[in-house]
This record gives sequence, C-alpha cells and structure tokens, in this order.
Amino acid sequence: MKVLFKKDVPDVAAAGQVKDVADGYARNFLIPRGLAVVATAGTLKQVADVQAVAARHAAGEEHATRDLKQRLEAQPIVVEAKAGSQGRLYGSVTAADVSAAIQKQIGVSVDRRDIDMGEHIRLVGSYQVTAHLHRLVSATMTVEVRPIGSA
Repeated sequence: MKVLFKKDVPDVAAAGQVKDVADGYARNFLIPRGLAVVATAGTLKQVADVQAVAARHAAGEEHATRDLKQRLEAQPIVVEAKAGSQGRLYGSVTAADVSAAIQKQIGVSVDRRDIDMGEHIRLVGSYQVTAHLHRLVSATMTVEVRPIGSA
C-alpha cells in the first residue's frame, strides 16, 4: 500500500515522503497513529503544491539572507566595553554583546547562538567573527572592540 508520511518514522521514511509499505503495517500502525495517510492522487497533488510553495519561500529567504550577509560584511560592528589602560577588558565581549551591537547599528536581529566567536574577546582590537544566517549562508564580519569613550 502506498502511503504519504505526515511525520518522520525512524528507519522507515521522512515526513512528506511517499513509500510503499505492507498493508497491515499501514492499516494497523501508521494510519491509526497519524503517522501516514493513504497516498491517493488528490493527496499527492496537494503535497506537490505545498512543496512547490515551500521551495519558492526558501529561495526568497535565501536571497534576503544573502543581502543581509553583504550588509554585515560591508562595515565593521563596533562594540564598546570598559577597558584598562593596556587594552585589557574588564570582563569580556560575548556573542550576546555582538548580537546587540548588530541590532543597534544595522537594525537586524541575529540570534546570539548563530554567532561563532571561538572564545570570548578579552582585549581591545579588531576580530573576525562568523554569523550563521541560513543553513547555506554564513557571514564573516569584522568586530571592533573599543574602550568606552574613544572615537
């Protein structure tokens, strides 16, 4: 029996996939638990339409993300922090601080968990930081850490 999987079933199929399974397995396990439905011509057409819309949406989202990447890489992100006379920070600059600086300077929200710094920044200076914006798009931006009150 051909069924359309509504949810992922480990070692069997992923959601949205059409697969031929044993009749008893479909009738007694998959369909009663809401994991799959019988694959009719109507359901297959409906799934194809939904997947086409999702593909168009993903393409538009990726294009917008590439524009954001260019904006992030075009100018340095400036983070001001308290620092001693030799440029050592009182504390450190974290991914959350970089995220807040991006929001303030560019007006775009980037989740702190998507920012890869390696380790916290503890000195004044210029650093390369990677932001994972989309599963296919990452931006490598320059973060300038300056002591508070400098220009």
